[in-house]
Amino acid sequence: MSVDLSQFHQVFFEESFEGLDVMESELLDMDPSDVDDETVNNIFRAAHSIKGGAGTFGFMPVSEFTHVVETLLDEIRAGKRSMEPRYVDLFLQSVDCLRGMLSDMQDGNEPETERPAELRTEFETILGMAQEEQPAEGASAGGQDAGWIIDVKPHTDLLMTGNEPFRMFRELQELVGEGNLEVLANTDDIPELTSLNPEDCTIHWRLTVTAATPVEEIKAIFEWVEDECDLTYTPLAGDSANAEVAASSGDTALVAPVADAGAADSAAPAAAAVQPEAGSADKPVKAAKAPKASKKTAESSSIRVSIDKVDSLINMVGELVITQSMLGQLGQDFDLSRLAKLQEGLSQLEQNTRELQESVMKIRMMPISFAFSRFPRLVRDLGGQLGKKVLLETIGEQTELDKTVMEKINDPLVHLVRNSMDHGLETTEDRIAAGKSEEGTITLNAYHQGGNIVIEVADDGAGLNEDRILKKAIEKGLVPENNSLTPEEIHNLIFLPGFSTAEAVSDISGRGVGMDVVRRNIQALNGSIEVKSQRGVGSTFIIRLPLTLAILDGQLVRVCEETYIFPLVSIVESIQIHRSSLNHVTGSQYVMQLRDEYIPIVRLDEIFGLRDASDTVDEMMLVVVEGDNEKIGIVVDDLLGQQQVVIKSLEQNYQKVSGISGATILGDGTVALIIDISSIGKNIVPVKRKQPRSEKAA
Repeated sequence: MSVDLSQFHQVFFEESFEGLDVMESELLDMDPSDVDDETVNNIFRAAHSIKGGAGTFGFMPVSEFTHVVETLLDEIRAGKRSMEPRYVDLFLQSVDCLRGMLSDMQDGNEPETERPAELRTEFETILGMAQEEQPAEGASAGGQDAGWIIDVKPHTDLLMTGNEPFRMFRELQELVGEGNLEVLANTDDIPELTSLNPEDCTIHWRLTVTAATPVEEIKAIFEWVEDECDLTYTPLAGDSANAEVAASSGDTALVAPVADAGAADSAAPAAAAVQPEAGSADKPVKAAKAPKASKKTAESSSIRVSIDKVDSLINMVGELVITQSMLGQLGQDFDLSRLAKLQEGLSQLEQNTRELQESVMKIRMMPISFAFSRFPRLVRDLGGQLGKKVLLETIGEQTELDKTVMEKINDPLVHLVRNSMDHGLETTEDRIAAGKSEEGTITLNAYHQGGNIVIEVADDGAGLNEDRILKKAIEKGLVPENNSLTPEEIHNLIFLPGFSTAEAVSDISGRGVGMDVVRRNIQALNGSIEVKSQRGVGSTFIIRLPLTLAILDGQLVRVCEETYIFPLVSIVESIQIHRSSLNHVTGSQYVMQLRDEYIPIVRLDEIFGLRDASDTVDEMMLVVVEGDNEKIGIVVDDLLGQQQVVIKSLEQNYQKVSGISGATILGDGTVALIIDISSIGKNIVPVKRKQPRSEKAA
């Protein structure tokens, strides 16, 4: 019976990416001058697991590349080499290379070959392989037969530990080369069929290697099963060097010289050669082509959930079943005398449903440390490129966020950190001249505030140069020359499309395609971003996001006979106004003076064509909302209740509608549309800010 291994591919990819994260984290924390043995072992184990898994599934480019990485790691952990800074850089580059190869394979594409070949050459040069001429297959440098006989006698519970002997034999075949391995199976200990336990391993093997392969490399293949097997490594006749190596290795496996391979074979019990299945041991298994999918789809395909969250969900489903059973019983034999019991059951159903909803939402929540984990590497590499010393601090790493939101916030955070390092932090010389420490600091902070999550990206750099920003904006025609702007309004100019104060374009920044993309991506998540800065002290970018994209806290409003929903987080205030308080600007645009500023006014009934233009309404309800850091007033007929609503995509179920971000189904079964505040605000004619009285007096 053949087993379709492709069903396990996704698990392999997930575990491999986790292993690469472990390798990268350990390498970034490593001090090459004082290396902890456990750190090197952790890195080695992660690499070895990736190599073994890749070999199992036939992903040979990954397996072969990881093998050379593992070889250098093995020499370091064995004390044959000392860890050097250049090795750390090379290992980090290898992590990036493996991540790219695995991503290509996950998407069903052929992996890149040029970069792995370059790195492999560097490893081989370090290991001294590039200069050595490899001996002919099956012969030692002296022309005599050389190799090993490995007796593998598994304990009966080997298979129950998840280890598979055939996989190790195939890996050994790849190591020694085709034609240099003979596998004989001893089946004498297999019990009668009536007493056979299919979960027990009762076969022993004798492996004969006829290639001059170091015993350390062979032992590395079997190191995972040393406690589940009796292993004996025996050098072939005439291979005295191998015998010395094996005898001095300190290994618990037995070592005994053998007269020759033929005698060893004749002395073995009745054995039969194991004939590998076609396309297995003698030839690498070809990786099954997975359907092509984008990386975005692959990232969203699965999520790991703690058992506590699953248990909570199961308990809530049990409570729901009990309530449903009670209500079903009431429905079979109902009369007015049992009305109180029915009301109690419905109240319990409402509570159970709410708790079930919360439990389900918690399953999608992940600590934001998953997003923060990529930045130590980014800061390290970019700091070296810019010649700046930078310390990265992370706070609130256990703050939980919806997985979908976390995936989509990654790119904006990368933009912000890169900008902070390039524009925000000064050079070492400038920091010392300003009386600061030569090492700059970037802080990532996450915390909950109300129903939102707040993420701050702060630096202790030079701060925003307001004069330079304003001058650049005037030069580009983004701001009238004589317009008076507050510091906050000047800061917000950096979010305009195409705006940049960089004097020269580089591969890091200066093209003016960063901050406007950041704001647009955050707004697409129903979030907002603002910046606070002080010259000479630093800048802080504050991102506010909903905890999840699936549920929204909304304010229901009525416009004519239709019900709409405003995101509660966008509402500043609601006031009753009279039509006479509106001022006509141009066309159909109106504004209203609200304290010390003018607020542009829009009418949903006109935008959506709900009321004839000739109809006039004197008394109106105005909802003041904030989008894109600008306030606007939206005229509605009435305010209804507030409630949490489940967001449904209008684009997927119908088509994209301007001014609408989604829809939901209300309790009475009707559909209510969710207003897109940012989209509504884009159709407004800009209104000049009214000067405060203090400015007029000046």
